[in-house]
Parts: sequence; C-alpha cells; structure tokens
Amino acid sequence: MNGWSHHTGLGTVLDLENVDTDQLIPARFMSTPRSEGYGQFLLHDMRTDLTGAPIGSFPINKWPGSTILVTRRNFGSGSSREAAVYALVDFGIRAVIAPSFGDIFASNAVNNGLLPACVTEKTAEVLIARLYERQAEMSIRLNEQIVELDGYTFDFEIDAVWREKLVNGWDDIDLTLVHRAAIADHRNQISKMQPWHFREGEMPYDRVAWERRIKLSQGTGIGNRRNHP
Repeated sequence: MNGWSHHTGLGTVLDLENVDTDQLIPARFMSTPRSEGYGQFLLHDMRTDLTGAPIGSFPINKWPGSTILVTRRNFGSGSSREAAVYALVDFGIRAVIAPSFGDIFASNAVNNGLLPACVTEKTAEVLIARLYERQAEMSIRLNEQIVELDGYTFDFEIDAVWREKLVNGWDDIDLTLVHRAAIADHRNQISKMQPWHFREGEMPYDRVAWERRIKLSQGTGIGNRRNHP
C-alpha cells in the first residue's frame, strides 16, 4: 500500500444518508476472490436495475472516473465487513467526504489507504451544492487537512494517527513495527526484572534475530496483511 499526502481527482456526490456496508457491497458477492476485483460490486443494487444493467442517472454511473465521493452522514454504517472498503478502493475511490462514518468502516478505510474525511454538516451541504449535477476537480491536502473545490478551501478532521498511517502507507501491523526496537528493548528489560514470566532456558528477546525474520517475511505474505486477499 502506497502512502500519499496530496491527491487531485474528480469528485462527485452521492446525496444519501446512512449508506451502509451491505449497500456498498451486498453479501452475496463476498465469496468472490479479491483478486477478481470488488469494484464491479460497489453499490450494485443501487446503481443497476433488475437485469443488472447500469442505471444511467446514478451518480457514479453518470460521472465515471470519480476518485472523491462527497456524501452525507453515517456513511459505512452497519456490519463490519471490510469488503465494503475493498469495493470502494477497487472502484478507484481514494477519499470519501462526509459528516460522519461508521467507526469500523473508517478504521478499515485507513488500513486500505482510503481517506474518511470528516466535515461539518454545513461543509457537506456546501460541497454537495457546488457539485450538484456535475463532476469537478477536487484536491485534498492530507497533512493540512484541507479540501479544495472551485478555488475554495474546506477543512476536514481525521485522527492524527490515522493521518500518519495514510501518509506513510501503513496498516496496523506497520504502525506497530515502527516501534519494534522499543518493544524488543522492553521485553529484554522485563526478562531481567521478572524472569518468572519466561520458560526455563528461554533467552531474552533477540532484536537482531527478530529484524532478520521481518526482512525474510517481507513479500511472502507472512506477517504482511496487505498481501492477503
């Protein structure tokens, strides 16, 4: 997963509240291997008719190529399925701007490089009005937490740790590994102060050996969540 701090792309509006994860990707599609791509299933039952044909007036059908989605509150509510994020990412969406998000959805989004940018209800209304019935270029400056549209700038909120993960392309495992030296040192100290926590003959934590194991595992999918489907 590549990190990013600035993105410029086309934005469009999904003028709906309470879009849940079952709407983002219906459960019947989740048996499909991720390698086949989940973008085709994004909002499937909302943007296609009963024959499976695209509904031309649906925003992401009408305005293809959008990478920024502006929507209303409580986006990504419902079940905790990470496949909802996969569907957005595989479709090409890099950021979703809304007044609020489902908690688990937002966490999953960050772990997959998707920005859940939280704005005020007033800002959401202004953005939706400016993008009404059109597609327009938008820019996001992640470090400054600013969205630009039509020469205007709008602030958004995101947790500082989540911002750091997005900028660096980290998931939770990567974030933990940043502190691996401190973790190894702490374990060595504990092994000396409280040896009863360790089995007889168990050596104190070998940081060098652990670093070697991490390097060997890179690219194998072992300990690397991002390589998993």
